[in-house]
Amino acid sequence: MTPIDLNNRHALITGGLGSIGQSLVQSFLAAGAKVTVLDRPEGAAPAGCGWIGVDLNDLAATRAQVVAAGPFDILVNNAAIIVNKPFEAFTLEEYEEQIRVNSSAAFALARACAPAMKAKGWGRIINLTSLTMNGQWEGFVPYAASKSALLGLTKGLARELGPYGITVNAIAPGAVISDAEKRIFVDQLEQYNKMTLERQCLKSRIQPQDVANLAIFLASDAARMITAQNICIDGGW
Repeated sequence: MTPIDLNNRHALITGGLGSIGQSLVQSFLAAGAKVTVLDRPEGAAPAGCGWIGVDLNDLAATRAQVVAAGPFDILVNNAAIIVNKPFEAFTLEEYEEQIRVNSSAAFALARACAPAMKAKGWGRIINLTSLTMNGQWEGFVPYAASKSALLGLTKGLARELGPYGITVNAIAPGAVISDAEKRIFVDQLEQYNKMTLERQCLKSRIQPQDVANLAIFLASDAARMITAQNICIDGGW
């Protein structure tokens, strides 16, 4: 089996300060990659990482800073806004912000990173979609729409970038234990946990590290012939 070795690879991980993001960062560092984290301007770089503090709402500034900090061999689009409320309660501006941050930013970052990947003849783009795309939860209409757009981006990029040795895949996490989960279901965590375990085939909760383990595999040479896929990690929802 091809070992997972990311030495001499430079990975850009967005949303690296969140629950899944932290596991991604630590896993890529452990695999030998150089890691740059992109997150909110008020944040700070995790130990051992480069840092891009930028608001993903500003796509032009985001792209410019990424080009300046590159080149990157691996791009992990993990950053996202997630809000739970009835769709009538969302304003158009809130909807468009989730589309911009959760999907359009991934397009801007791919444009920033792809030229160097193409020149090298090797690259990995990994987009985090979501089980919510299946419409199995109420209250996440903008989030589900943005993640569905991200899946379409994944498929389209895989087709165009494949001839240059670049794979593009998506990971669709299910109900991952995270700070976002605690924030959204703050008053009903016990019921939410019970519902999740009832729905899953596997009767234990998904951890951020489970998502990071899959991302590391997709970024490695062991996954060189996997592209245009949306791989669910949902415990068999």
